[in-house]
Amino acid sequence: MLNKKTLKDVDLKGKKVIARLDFNVPIKEGKITDTKRIVATLPTLNYLIQNNCKIILLSHLSRIKSTDDIKSGKKSLKLVAEELQRQLPNNKVTFVDASVGQKVVDAANNLKAGEIILLENTRYNDVNENNEVVKKESKCDNELGKFWASLAEVYVNDAFGTAHRKHASNVGIAQNIGTSCIGFLVEKELQNLSKVSENPEKPFVAIMGGAKVSDKLKIVNHLVEIADYVLIGGGMVFTFLKAQGYDIGNSLLETEMIDEAKKILAKGGNKIILSTDAYCAPSFEDTKPEYRKIEDGLSGLMGLDIGPRTIEDFKAKLMNAKSVVWNGPVGVSEFKNFTYGTVEICKTLKEITTKGTFTVIGGGDSAAAAISLGFKESDFSFISTGGGASLALIEGSVLPGVEAIQNK
Repeated sequence: MLNKKTLKDVDLKGKKVIARLDFNVPIKEGKITDTKRIVATLPTLNYLIQNNCKIILLSHLSRIKSTDDIKSGKKSLKLVAEELQRQLPNNKVTFVDASVGQKVVDAANNLKAGEIILLENTRYNDVNENNEVVKKESKCDNELGKFWASLAEVYVNDAFGTAHRKHASNVGIAQNIGTSCIGFLVEKELQNLSKVSENPEKPFVAIMGGAKVSDKLKIVNHLVEIADYVLIGGGMVFTFLKAQGYDIGNSLLETEMIDEAKKILAKGGNKIILSTDAYCAPSFEDTKPEYRKIEDGLSGLMGLDIGPRTIEDFKAKLMNAKSVVWNGPVGVSEFKNFTYGTVEICKTLKEITTKGTFTVIGGGDSAAAAISLGFKESDFSFISTGGGASLALIEGSVLPGVEAIQNK
């Protein structure tokens, strides 16, 4: 993945460029509530502007399941164009309320050097005018990819968050255009994530959380082969504990995954460190925590966070680590009474980062949890912008959106 052409490997001067970015930002009551993803694209956009490029931008925003999603305007990129104009006050940013057709062709042909057009949500192409789900974007329709490729001379993929998907706006364009490369954000992601996916410095420790074993099965299987320790918390740990015969009460359980959990435990042996205690509640609610040791059973209770004994076990492995990757909160951190474990993990990672350990948070819920609990990006070595994409890369899977880019 590190042998792909980058912005600096391509002659961009005065070229018409089509770039796939990740503007899938949160919007509430008609306002963007977090502009991080927009700001993250600025290094690539400013580089294209400095090279006098004529710039066409593509992005998705949420999922489109019906024509109602389109007609409501709630998933339009118009707000993103307005925010982008604020971020780039010296350059003209124009929103085009279509992503295909003559209006798009005309807008692209009228571009001047340094100007930007942002086309409408790429996923509007997933539903046709008869309200049929056709998924032209999401299933990489070749004609759609060809159309977007025809608008420009160079394609830039700087949307890491969708790099694990094969879409018309990444793979489709790359396969149908003369020159393709990755942007600075994707380049940075690949460089940092490769440090924990390819020959990580040892001791290498992985922390896995989140709700389901089924979501993380492939990565856990991979990590027990390359990591020195795999620390497991979150809702997914209870399937492993059940596999060991513990009473997990009303805790989250994937019955169909118990046999797989047994296989992973046998394969990982002493490398796998599970929760030994938990903060619990009678049901999934933000109430006063009840403390239980796992060996005493959780009868009538649901485990919602790891406890202090588990944290001590986890810290003992983390303090000696040279590289760490964390994916998935270790408790229900959106409940204020069950943030203990996630906060303690963040504190420990912050401490070992200052001592030189390379620490990566693999995007998604764990990154959101760390920031919402008051930690800064600078407290860790790297926070990925793509949950699913970072997971895929760390587990050793090919990222179609990157794979389709030309090699150096």
